[in-house]
Amino acid sequence: MTDIFRIFMILLLLTISLSSNFLVISALFPHRVDKTQRLLSQMTGRAFLLGLVNFLFFGVIALILSSVAENADGLIKVILTIPALLIFAFLAVLLSVGLTGVVNSLGTRLFPEHAAWKQTAGASVVLTFACAMPFVGWFLLLPALGFIGIGATILGLFQRGE
Repeated sequence: MTDIFRIFMILLLLTISLSSNFLVISALFPHRVDKTQRLLSQMTGRAFLLGLVNFLFFGVIALILSSVAENADGLIKVILTIPALLIFAFLAVLLSVGLTGVVNSLGTRLFPEHAAWKQTAGASVVLTFACAMPFVGWFLLLPALGFIGIGATILGLFQRGE
């Protein structure tokens, strides 16, 4: 019984923290999130492929740097760890902005009559519980949305105009 309560509390705290994260990113970077959201609706397949390729490429580089740094000593360890951490941080930023665009897009479709912050909060709750579903949410929905979000953010960074 305590395991169920513990899992429920973790899921509840995760939902609250993700909702807050998405609301803050939407407030601080509205133009970036809007551009990502537009690209999500226009080029979903392209964003997925671009996100998948970039995540695998940079993720493998960061993992190789981390594993080599783990076996090194002294200054070499620091020299290899810093770029690995920077790559992981860059991927986390891309993922965070991309998922914010996904949540905002989902919120406008699910809750069109509510205010923007209520759309974001409601959609993040729905998305968190959907991604918490065993196997389908863990291994299909969350990675797919993550790759789409990363790809749409990258497309938004390099797209001309607007």
